[in-house]
Amino acid sequence: MIDSRAVIDPGAEIDEGVEIGPFSIIGKDVKIGKGTVVGPHVVIKGPTTIGRDNHFYQFCSIGEVPQDKGFNHEPTRLEIGDGNTFRECCTVNRATIKDDWVTAIGDDNWIMAYVHIAHDCKVGSHTIMANAATLAGHVHIGDYAVLGGFSKIHQFCRVGEHAFCAMDAGVTRDVPPYLTVSGMPADPHGLNAVGLRRRGFTREQLQSIRHAYRVLYRSGLRLEEALGNLEALAESSAEVAKMVDFIRDTSRSIVR
Repeated sequence: MIDSRAVIDPGAEIDEGVEIGPFSIIGKDVKIGKGTVVGPHVVIKGPTTIGRDNHFYQFCSIGEVPQDKGFNHEPTRLEIGDGNTFRECCTVNRATIKDDWVTAIGDDNWIMAYVHIAHDCKVGSHTIMANAATLAGHVHIGDYAVLGGFSKIHQFCRVGEHAFCAMDAGVTRDVPPYLTVSGMPADPHGLNAVGLRRRGFTREQLQSIRHAYRVLYRSGLRLEEALGNLEALAESSAEVAKMVDFIRDTSRSIVR
């Protein structure tokens, strides 16, 4: 399952059933889990840990040092979970020492061609990143978020779970859960209603989220006043509670 033209460092740990294509290079301190497919011309450098059943298409660069002038070759890491797909020419950098030393990607993410995930990013699970979506350093992406083609996320920004960033969106502030944003800079354009219905949200859950959206974006209230109203709604809605917690935790404010 390992092509004779691949280059594997003796310090790499490759589980049974891993497939590695021709001309790929696997470096020292790389661990690859069972069932993972590494296509041709892929470079994976360590320290990097990759789980089971991932697929890396040709010309991906995984675990390279961060694009950060302050980086001094510290032993930072990249950790990738299970069941992820990385299409052609994706680049994922390991972390700096400015956060927790780890760039982390969860499970079952669909990452299309030319996506860049920079140092210290945290990507949840079940996300979709369309072609050439770009994450700057220290970006956090929540579960089930969708990033359209050529979307750009500013460093230290967060995109909440189930949010949708449209094609070419330029995100410079945090995107709360469930929202759709578009434009440059990105502005709110309603809820990701289609995505929420596809993921099984009930009518009652959707009504609560819509009510929260109207309070936050259509009431004319200042953000702190709107949050006060949302906290009352959050007592009976776990979905609204997630929105409140997300907004309370922001350091860059939110799209509004």
